[in-house]
Amino acid sequence: MASFSKSVKLYKDMFGCACSVDYGPAKERPEPSGSDFYEATSLTEGLMGIDFEEKAYWRKEFRYPQGKEEKKKWKEERLARKLEKQMARQQEEEQKLKQLMDKKVHAEEIRRKKGRHYTVSVALPGSILDNAQSPELRTYLAGQIARACVIFNVDEIVIFDESGSTQPSTEGTFTGVGKKGNANVQIARILQYLECPQYLRKVFFPKHQDLQYAGLLNPLDCPHHVREHELSEYREGVVLDRPTKEGKGSFVNVGMRREVRIDKVLQPGLRVTVQLDEPGNTVSRVLTGKVVSPSVPRTEAGLYWGYTVRLAPSLGAVFTESPFKGGYDLTIGTSERGESTDEVFLPSFSHLLIVFGGLKGLEYSVECDEALDIADARVMFHYYLNTCPTQGSRTIRTEEAILISLSGLRPKIHEALIRTSTLDSLRSMKK
Repeated sequence: MASFSKSVKLYKDMFGCACSVDYGPAKERPEPSGSDFYEATSLTEGLMGIDFEEKAYWRKEFRYPQGKEEKKKWKEERLARKLEKQMARQQEEEQKLKQLMDKKVHAEEIRRKKGRHYTVSVALPGSILDNAQSPELRTYLAGQIARACVIFNVDEIVIFDESGSTQPSTEGTFTGVGKKGNANVQIARILQYLECPQYLRKVFFPKHQDLQYAGLLNPLDCPHHVREHELSEYREGVVLDRPTKEGKGSFVNVGMRREVRIDKVLQPGLRVTVQLDEPGNTVSRVLTGKVVSPSVPRTEAGLYWGYTVRLAPSLGAVFTESPFKGGYDLTIGTSERGESTDEVFLPSFSHLLIVFGGLKGLEYSVECDEALDIADARVMFHYYLNTCPTQGSRTIRTEEAILISLSGLRPKIHEALIRTSTLDSLRSMKK
């Protein structure tokens, strides 16, 4: 190894001491003497500001307590210091927890503001399928209605029977897509099939004649039709028939390669909405989540989560059998004899219902309901509107009327909701 020379020069004006050490090659270095040690100590004292003599003196002065009283006093002081540290640590943890809770509350408030708390329902008679000339066209007509409702975020579709039947329900044995089949049940079955995510259809919809031509229909492609590799906090799934350990929840298939363990034990074959704990977790073999209401994605995240299908035996049952507490607080009937939508301002609402007539109009549906003792159909609704006042055709088909009406009412609904949010914000400011 080549010889080297190292020189260190320190100046009095910088460190308060002078020292210059010059060593030769490593092999020729002399053993350190007492003077070298003194110089190194002085150098350290000058650089670090430490007085070794004072430190040694302090060590000599310190002594452990002698006697019972001194020991007792020393222990009390030591315990007091420990308690002070514990209290400080506890206060720090409480402050961190409070900050975390404030963040969660703030996030929850943002989430609530982001969510949608109102619903839009559409009611129409199943007899509209009678106007289709073939089973294929009947199926395609149901697909058009499903697409129109999904485009405008309809939360509920009610299919009512306008034939004048007084039966309490429309359930029974059905013969399929032919003219002799039950049109109400057929259209409801097709609507439910399209709303269901693709990976769940084999479980909930076995082969049926009503679904013979469902493969011709355009997909709805709703937000809850989540693809396998798509990240989503919420997913639709089916409870699997698998044994679970005691204290553990059931397994759910949510359309991913990995199954999800939920927080409850549920009956196998049940369709559930699952909120995943870690949607982006790619390490765990089994994901975890909890079962939530199907309305939670809408109310908390503002997502459109598909529609529900309800069968009503009559037009009157559309109102009386409402699934919402308090029923529909705003109802609209559509007819060419109604008032123009251009001159209407809708009030605030929580649950909106829009009713469409069949081949002979909404007035015919009112006349056929024996339970309704009403001469004028306008009495049943808050608003009776003509959504296409200058129509160029004598008749507007129901699937066309849905698109026209929802398109015309969309800005009216938006204005009503803006007024409601403005009033709520003003009330909160006054408080």
